[in-house]
Amino acid sequence: MTNTSATIPDVIIAGAGPVGLFLACELALANCAVLILEKADTPHSPLKQAPFGIRGLSAPTIEALYRRGLLSELELHKHLKKPNANAAQGAGRQAGHFAGIPFLESNIDTSQWTNRLPGSTETSLVTTMEELETVLTHRAAALGVVIRWGLPITGFHQTADGVSVQAGGQSFQSKWLVGCDGSRSIVRKTAGIEFAGTEPAFTGYSSKIDLADPEKLNPGRNVTATGMYLQSQPGYVVIQDFDGGAFHDSKQPVTPEQVQEVLRRISDTTVTISSLHFATTWTDRARQATAYRNGRVFLAGDAAHIHAPLGGQGLNLGLCDAMNLGWKLANTIHGKASADLLDSYHTERYPIGAQVLDWSRAQVAIMEPTPKAHALYAIFRDLINTRDGATYMAGRVWGIHTHYPLDGAHPLTGHSVPNFEWQDGTTISELLSDGRGWLIDFNTDPFLKTLADEYDVLYVAGRAKEQPGLSAALIRPDGYIAWAAASTPDYSELEQAMAHWFIGIPGTVHEKKS
Repeated sequence: MTNTSATIPDVIIAGAGPVGLFLACELALANCAVLILEKADTPHSPLKQAPFGIRGLSAPTIEALYRRGLLSELELHKHLKKPNANAAQGAGRQAGHFAGIPFLESNIDTSQWTNRLPGSTETSLVTTMEELETVLTHRAAALGVVIRWGLPITGFHQTADGVSVQAGGQSFQSKWLVGCDGSRSIVRKTAGIEFAGTEPAFTGYSSKIDLADPEKLNPGRNVTATGMYLQSQPGYVVIQDFDGGAFHDSKQPVTPEQVQEVLRRISDTTVTISSLHFATTWTDRARQATAYRNGRVFLAGDAAHIHAPLGGQGLNLGLCDAMNLGWKLANTIHGKASADLLDSYHTERYPIGAQVLDWSRAQVAIMEPTPKAHALYAIFRDLINTRDGATYMAGRVWGIHTHYPLDGAHPLTGHSVPNFEWQDGTTISELLSDGRGWLIDFNTDPFLKTLADEYDVLYVAGRAKEQPGLSAALIRPDGYIAWAAASTPDYSELEQAMAHWFIGIPGTVHEKKS
């Protein structure tokens, strides 16, 4: 149960988007009192609905939602078409893209992903921002999270004991503050954290239009000699115009004439817009916070990193920020964490964010309307049309190989735990639904049970249907393997891992064993 009686919340979260909501759910699941302050007056926006609100979820995000019992509440993926495909079905179906270059289902060799056991979740699926936020809002409310709308944070002041937050002319107190308040984050700016990165190459347009001659535009994603346009549904058009972000930065209103001029130039047609219902612009500006923490203040999601929305990795990156931070902050609040546990949030998430930004920059670089970029584009197209190339691209786009560089010799250390299934049908993902860590023991070693009790870690013993190269493993609440053994466990090494991640009395249990 969430501690709803607390007069001062444990954590204030700035922003009620998917990242802020998921983080709130993680904290409330661990019995922390959470207040979300959101600047918008309402959660509703046409840009959150299909088709502009469509987002792809990758493997780490899907696993995270599954492990918390949220995946089954998403329904749209069962009948929502992916917007980037040019319509082939079956083995020739487009499974995703890199810089608009499709990789095909038939070319992906999933046998190379040896850690994915039978019964693993999907590697990708689609939802909308609206659906995801609705599911997370319902879960947050059920856990006792309080959401206050129409209260933009204007500043804060932190001390050694807590944070005083100003929002909407009011003052709120908490022990911790997390900025999930987007690319223009007031939390990040007030914390004095640099947002370093690169300037844009293009202005992107998202528009809903009526066309007098729709047959002149192709469906799906179309990379041209001068840019790119995507028609996910008739009349819903996204455009990339390589103007260095000039139009977006000019703050000029988006008129029908402007959209028509850009669309004609990019599509190399004489298409005519008869009506513009709405439009917004964006860029591929790529920036990352140089620190994800300043004392009692953290950043997650777009407040910590922004980049071009090519491949939809921004949402996934932010949701996995929340999954990583939530249990660490909760354990700290409850006095169950080592002093450096919170620092591991930046240590683990910053490099992954940097990789995603570079992945985005690489796509933009080969889409630019220059001879050099066109030459690179042709080479990438040939490579992606091979089995190894498509498998590599799919693995990167879907986050299959995401891992943290944790100490430990076993090759699974730092990776997402495979979805082990025991003889009674129980899976490790089901065990993780309450947000606690587990020590899994495939050989029923009595000492491992003693160690788990000492560190207040849940314990399960018994043979799994498949357990590749493992005798035991320590699973963090976020589902990543903190320690693993192939044969007889090294008890000292295991205890060090448990003391680092879960807090106990280092050395005492090992001394009992000896």
